[in-house]
Amino acid sequence: MTVYKIVIVDDHFVVREGLKLILETNEQFEVIGEAENGLEALPIIAELQPNVILMDLNMPVMGGLETMQELKKQGSKIPVIILTTYNEDDLMIGGLAIGAKGYLLKDTSRENLFRNIESAVRGETLLSTDIMERVIAARSQEKGRVYASNEANSLSDKETHILQAVARGLKSKVIALDMGISERTVKAHLTTIYNKLGVESRSQAVAVALERGILDN
Repeated sequence: MTVYKIVIVDDHFVVREGLKLILETNEQFEVIGEAENGLEALPIIAELQPNVILMDLNMPVMGGLETMQELKKQGSKIPVIILTTYNEDDLMIGGLAIGAKGYLLKDTSRENLFRNIESAVRGETLLSTDIMERVIAARSQEKGRVYASNEANSLSDKETHILQAVARGLKSKVIALDMGISERTVKAHLTTIYNKLGVESRSQAVAVALERGILDN
């Protein structure tokens, strides 16, 4: 049996302990380290080399975004799952843009926690449908934002449709079935979307699209 080794980075002791208690109920997961800010976490991550990092965004000394940027500079390939709350939309989008594999509300269910960790280890991204719909709706209603229209218009209608489906958390197979095309064609469109947006993953594509106003509800 594969055991996934995890480091938790969160400035709230209760959150760290709660996550550990949940993870300890499944022998497939092992918390091998924890830290209360990014500065403390960096040497721990470098030494222990976990399979997954659960990262809070809003922390003193060094927050989650700065920590993720530093890990990226160091060439780390360890998947990061963002720990967020309902009032951290901009931070969450920033984290996805840097390359986070997904995000979890701090009061997420046990099953959702396990599923996200397993997906992150496999290199997949899980985007919560309800949160993404809320973020997209909020972004589309904002007034006075200036978007890079040329960049937004560079996506075809089909590519935009696929990206909206990705933002709703749909997998390629489901998108293909819905659009009446092959899964391979969906993946080819995703590759084109990544190239046009200058990103490398679904989460980054969604984050950049949200920032540029490409997605709406």
